[in-house]
Amino acid sequence: MKATRKLHDLGQSLWLDNITRDLLDSGTLKRYIEELSITGLTSNPTIFDLAIKNSADYDGAIGRKVKEGKSGEALFFDLAIEDLRRAADLFRPVFDRTNGVDGWVSLEVSPLLARNTAETLAAAKALHKRADRPNLFIKIPGTREGLPAIEEAIFSGVPVNVTLLFSAEQYAAAADAYLRGIERRIEAGLNPDVGSVASIFVSRWDVAVASKAPDALRNRLGIAIAGQTYEKYRALLDSPRWQRIANSGARAQRLLWASTGTKDPNASAVLYVQALALPFTINTMPEATLKALSTHDELSASSSASAAEVLAEFAKAGIDSGAVAAQLLEEGVQSFAKSWNNLLACIASKSETLTAA
Repeated sequence: MKATRKLHDLGQSLWLDNITRDLLDSGTLKRYIEELSITGLTSNPTIFDLAIKNSADYDGAIGRKVKEGKSGEALFFDLAIEDLRRAADLFRPVFDRTNGVDGWVSLEVSPLLARNTAETLAAAKALHKRADRPNLFIKIPGTREGLPAIEEAIFSGVPVNVTLLFSAEQYAAAADAYLRGIERRIEAGLNPDVGSVASIFVSRWDVAVASKAPDALRNRLGIAIAGQTYEKYRALLDSPRWQRIANSGARAQRLLWASTGTKDPNASAVLYVQALALPFTINTMPEATLKALSTHDELSASSSASAAEVLAEFAKAGIDSGAVAAQLLEEGVQSFAKSWNNLLACIASKSETLTAA
């Protein structure tokens, strides 16, 4: 039995952190669903930038939309929604079979709005309405300004993938925003069943401390942070607050492991996948990581050391995880904004070239 199937049977959902028009047109995504137990998909500006820049697959659509007077963000969201609607339709049988627990795809609001609550909320509502698929999450960053937008989006019935989370504390704040939105729906007599996931970025931790961590702690910080977050997640699901909400018909906001591609060339390609094989979670992995996992028949056991023990070792080594978390969030916001600007520049360049041709 493939390791991908074993993870599924363990109770973890495997999602693909990638989308291209070729994945859809070639039938590759459909094959991943059928053969590798993939039950969802995530996207971000970097993924779309690379997809459009590194192929001619979008050129025809870009040319047509330019003739219609489209440009910039409007043109991009046309392309993205076309792809994600097709992906959502492929996952719709999973969504229906699991009663909405699984089978989701994700579309991100402009990262340039990460520090603007009102505009983030307006964009989330507009994109959700435009996409017109019940199994499509809108990605909103878990910044200080993003939290009230998450609460309001959930209250408005917009499913949310909370992105750019880096710590247990940041996860707890995002979960609280989700719960407040659901509690307000219950108070207003609305259906509390609004889907959400909270995405914890893992591998970036180890990249951030690679030059500071002792060899014995190499590639262990991201897993420890994830473990600490999982403990908080499970405690929340056991709490009276959540159980009262669940009793009203709400669905749990699931924890999602993001950035699970191994960055260290000397480490296993499936390092984070095997270490975070935990039930009632999601692992969204790059295509290369998925392919590497598909060659395995077994799942290796992870370290027996607790998250608290490992984090204590990092503290003794002089690494302040709180400071690193703040650094990673700021770098994440800046990186996504840079990718967004690169994406729009790529579309503008292609639009100009296609118009001249």
